[in-house]
Amino acid sequence: QVQLVESGGGLVQAGGSLRLACAASGTIGIVNYMAWYRQAPGKPRDWVATITSDGSTPYSDSVKGRFTISRDGAKNTVYLQMNNLKPWDTARYYCKLSTTGPDYWGQGTQVTVTS
Repeated sequence: QVQLVESGGGLVQAGGSLRLACAASGTIGIVNYMAWYRQAPGKPRDWVATITSDGSTPYSDSVKGRFTISRDGAKNTVYLQMNNLKPWDTARYYCKLSTTGPDYWGQGTQVTVTS
């Protein structure tokens, strides 16, 4: 019943910016945190950033200073603002919702950064 839908991916040049969004619906129970992951073909799914219930926002070292994770005031959408994008940021980006029950994943949105 829980659904996560990512949007905002696309094709950009190195140095450009994108803002990803993850809209959650049908949520039940208590939310522990929301997070962004990314996965390139043939590679493991890597953690990118997390926003916890108390507002903590840890980041992977690879995106620190360039990416910002946030939620809207209604707490129904999480964002990933990506600035100064690099070719190695190219991946499919996934939203994760952690609850006191199961974890949920979105379908992903593709980000491609060209040189």
